[in-house]
Amino acid sequence: ITVAHAWAPFAIWPICVARSRIDTRLLEAARDLGDGPVGGFVRVTLPLSVTGVVAATLIGFSPTVGEYVTPRLLGGTNGLMIANMIQIQFGKANNAPLGSALAVSAMVIVASISIAYVLLNRRFLKSRG
Repeated sequence: ITVAHAWAPFAIWPICVARSRIDTRLLEAARDLGDGPVGGFVRVTLPLSVTGVVAATLIGFSPTVGEYVTPRLLGGTNGLMIANMIQIQFGKANNAPLGSALAVSAMVIVASISIAYVLLNRRFLKSRG
């Protein structure tokens, strides 16, 4: 929860910027055509701000994987995340090969998830446009 709170401002900002660029006349037109608040959000606001949502997800997700100070401070020895395991392997365990393997594995996983997310987003935007 703390890591989510720490990175929330960086995730909220791109969504706010994308939302501020939406012309309010489009929302008024959706209301005039009979859409309610939820329908207007789903049909107008969300598709027009999906780039901000993608940016927020990537900006919030990527650094969270590498977070090791916050879980260490709040969780003690029980607060283990992948970054903590990498730090332990390089520091206390003196096992650089395992630490390197964990770091490369985390980097490959984050990169593959980010690439898949961006590709799916491009496909979604092409089908909507």
